[in-house]
Amino acid sequence: MRTLVSVVWAASVLGLTVSTTTAQEMKDPQQARTLKRRITRTASSEYLIYLPKDYNARSKTRWPLVLFLHGAGERGTNLSKVALHGPPKLVKRVRDFPFIIASPQCPANQRWDNDVLLALLDEIEEKFNVDKRRVYLTGLSMGGYGTWSLGLTHPERFAAIAPICGGGDLVVLLLADPKKVSAIKSLGVWAFHGGKDPVVPLAESQRMVDALRKTGCKDVELTVYPEAQHDSWTETYNNPKLYGWFLAHQRK
Repeated sequence: MRTLVSVVWAASVLGLTVSTTTAQEMKDPQQARTLKRRITRTASSEYLIYLPKDYNARSKTRWPLVLFLHGAGERGTNLSKVALHGPPKLVKRVRDFPFIIASPQCPANQRWDNDVLLALLDEIEEKFNVDKRRVYLTGLSMGGYGTWSLGLTHPERFAAIAPICGGGDLVVLLLADPKKVSAIKSLGVWAFHGGKDPVVPLAESQRMVDALRKTGCKDVELTVYPEAQHDSWTETYNNPKLYGWFLAHQRK
């Protein structure tokens, strides 16, 4: 008899508890609020600029622009380190180069910042005779990651990108709004990677290229140097085909 009474009592208490909990859940303890606050930021960057031999600031001639992003080893305050690799190194010996080349330097212990790079791009387009239909983006290693990030986040600003031994965030593609997707589909992409890269695995470039193809980007290519390790940029930047490929692309 006592056992039966205990069961009935427990069931009664349990039912009361459930009912009480349900009632509490019906009243949401959270409050809806809105944040509205002005945020200001000053963007700054040191950079190298190269102007073609026939560049004339007073002329109406517009020139294609290459924005080059260096790797992690060139960060800091010694701007000359930016010219250790890539286009800024190339123009030291190839004087007749048909591009404006902007090569910013990333501060020590930081990564490429899209907001700063966009501010720099805006300034260069305002100060120099840039053909905005022919703006190209490239970078190596950390700069390869920066190229994927900036190029896919703001594809409308570039005619083509060439990321070297880098990788990217697939979420940028998965969550892109329709206008961005449309710009990505018409973006020229030529990625490069060493087949034996011990620093950034080849899979990093491969998955980005695969994702772009699934997104609908048709002008996308991956070149793999089978025996190359991390330095896949020297051969890439020394290849005249890269610059011809750049010039074959323009934003409409």
